Amino acid sequence: MARYTGSVCRFCRREATKLFLKGDRCHTDKCAVERRNYAPGQHGQGRIKVSNYGVQLREKQKLKRTYGLLEGQFRSTFDKADRMRGVTGENLLVLLERRLDSVVYRLGFATSRNEARQLVRHNHFLVNGHKVNIPSYQVRTGDVVELREKSKQVVRINEALDGVMRRGVPSWLELDRAACKGSLKALPVREELTTPEFQEKLVVELYSK
Repeated sequence: MARYTGSVCRFCRREATKLFLKGDRCHTDKCAVERRNYAPGQHGQGRIKVSNYGVQLREKQKLKRTYGLLEGQFRSTFDKADRMRGVTGENLLVLLERRLDSVVYRLGFATSRNEARQLVRHNHFLVNGHKVNIPSYQVRTGDVVELREKSKQVVRINEALDGVMRRGVPSWLELDRAACKGSLKALPVREELTTPEFQEKLVVELYSK
């Protein structure tokens, strides 16, 4: 399976905003955006004139990198959102949030989506009592995501859960910290998806050309 193995802090600097790709580090003064708030590369501090296409591309890249998808995966998700009823941009965000790795991250079992993806791939979670190790698995309303019994002693997961109160659990999810499980109470609405701030309409315009 193809995956990006380089520095993810470059992504935050390129998009000039925190994408929270490094977990707790993003909340400290060690964050790359805090230390070097300009684009990476030789010409990162130069004045760059951005076209309308460039603005749309940057928004697409920001959304894609926040959720850790490659271009093919992201385009496939967009096409699925486009076929659904409703507003395409909002459908896209909901599909991305319903990914198992994103739900695991939002529930606080991991400090970043990349870490959540690794935990899912390593068979640490059950969905409705069944083992699921596919990060792109679409969690449905009412589904219960829980840690496997032998995974409840993993130090890294417990440390993430202990710090979940700082980040908070979204209103569309419910976490039972004692039982190490959570559930999707309802589909998220657009007003609740504000970290980081997205302009999904620009992504729709880009792919509609």
